[in-house]
Amino acid sequence: MKKSFIKVATIAALSFVGAMSSAYAAYPDHVIRVIVPFAPGGSTDIVTRIVTSKMSEILGQSIVVDNKGGAGGAIGAQEAARAKPDGYTLSIATVSTLAVNPACKPTGLGYDPFKDFTPVTNFVNVPNIISSNPTKFPAKDFAGFLKEIKANPGKYTYGSSGQCGVLHLFGEAFRQATGTDIIHVPYKGSGPAVADAVGGHIELLFDNLPSSLPQVQAKNLNPLAVAWPERLKDLPEVPTLKELGYEQLNSPVWYGLLAPAGTPADIVATLHKAAAKALQDAGVKESLMKQGAFASGNTPEEFTKEIKQQYDWAKEVVAKGKIELK
Repeated sequence: MKKSFIKVATIAALSFVGAMSSAYAAYPDHVIRVIVPFAPGGSTDIVTRIVTSKMSEILGQSIVVDNKGGAGGAIGAQEAARAKPDGYTLSIATVSTLAVNPACKPTGLGYDPFKDFTPVTNFVNVPNIISSNPTKFPAKDFAGFLKEIKANPGKYTYGSSGQCGVLHLFGEAFRQATGTDIIHVPYKGSGPAVADAVGGHIELLFDNLPSSLPQVQAKNLNPLAVAWPERLKDLPEVPTLKELGYEQLNSPVWYGLLAPAGTPADIVATLHKAAAKALQDAGVKESLMKQGAFASGNTPEEFTKEIKQQYDWAKEVVAKGKIELK
């Protein structure tokens, strides 16, 4: 009787282990949700939809993008941090959510950038751009722009994707480096900020290239400078900030994929493999480059290091500018 019980128990245990293994092997077996912590139409949203569309094909499962904008990306990040670590709710990491917001509000943010997430991969590196409304701002090049804002402190407004977002800090770092006074107007994502810059409600825009590029190419925005190692092929006449003597402002930003902390390693590996394969696809690369974004696909360890580097930069800008996330 005892031997029979042990045999039954062993079979049951093996069956359970087998079932668990099959469950993981079957991942994903239903729709994956990816939280984008900014409004539709911005750079984060554009890049995410390009990459996850291809990932969906590779994984053989639908991936739904869910925009949760507000508070410089903090609202979406909070929801993502509380998600079940089963690989079916993922989120997009930005410099805003994982570096800038925590630097602006080290306590009470609602999530910890290092404890609440498992980095999967950096999707892309993206140039930043400073532009102006061609009818509302008088200067047409960077030298004229700098001269105008220095001569008129507090007169001009610039938009960004949100208070304590990376583009706010890009603007603040610019103010610190140039000793100028321009007024920040935060939006719930780059999309609304671009729309108001084109509409003339704000004169200046600090943005990621993907969301501004179509309007620049349509002559609705006037490009003044880009943050990138070299001049861009799409905008060869626009100087880099390094060329202009502001190397400390010349860093690009990134958008990557996160899973909640505690997500099983094999699921993270599956997601990384799918993302890296998607980012090697010629069509995806071309689509991203048309948006001004350049594919990465690095390892989780490499992406973790990038996050820490950007966090250290943000802490320095925030401390100097005495900025808070309200």
